[in-house]
Amino acid sequence: MKNSKNWLTVAFAVVFLAACGSGQKNEDGQDSTAATDPAAGNDGWVSLFDGQTTNGWHTYLRDTVSAAWTASNGELRFNPDVPREQRGDIVTDGEYENYELELEWQISSGGNSGIIFSVHEVPEFGATYQTGIEMQVLDNIDAGDNKIENHLAGTLYDLIGSTEVSQPKPVGEWNQARIRKNNGQITLWLNDVQTADVTIGTPEWEQVLNASKFKDWEGFAKYPKGKIALQDHGDVVAYRNIRIKEL
Repeated sequence: MKNSKNWLTVAFAVVFLAACGSGQKNEDGQDSTAATDPAAGNDGWVSLFDGQTTNGWHTYLRDTVSAAWTASNGELRFNPDVPREQRGDIVTDGEYENYELELEWQISSGGNSGIIFSVHEVPEFGATYQTGIEMQVLDNIDAGDNKIENHLAGTLYDLIGSTEVSQPKPVGEWNQARIRKNNGQITLWLNDVQTADVTIGTPEWEQVLNASKFKDWEGFAKYPKGKIALQDHGDVVAYRNIRIKEL
């Protein structure tokens, strides 16, 4: 009976190991179960741009993406030479409230653009910036809007920013932008340097808001949940590696 018991033990071990390794392998040799799970191995991050198409985006107050924005070589690029009626800011199809957003941007010489968030897309507001808050994208050296500190690259546009923290890379190089918005607190980073930190509704927020051009704007920063926009400011700009993690 001793041999029979040993045989049963071996047989059980073989079945157990086979069950543990039964996951299908894909062409890369990875477990296909993990590969088909959208949350597996990404720590909650979701891509907002697939690098090849404009899927997931549309031009503000339109159904599709206008011809000025094209996707190729992993970049979402804006061409200002397209007729004006085929231009405009693009926004995400989805809305977000509490999240971290990461992306890279590359601006042309003298260029200006922006990452605008908490955008409330309704016909009553004809532009993304009427409701959305902007992280500035700028060539600090040659852009026309480089004379005001809180208009520089990486700043919370017309609200918070300084020359000390605005440290964009030279034109033609990629900059890393990060936006964290959580329960009204907005924190920005450009190339790993924090450029702004403020919480909507606090005395500090009211102070910077009242000192800005947005002081009397009816819809500005009034909507906690909204879309994310990439701005058509009339200059060549490109974005890539756009991803979000909801908090």
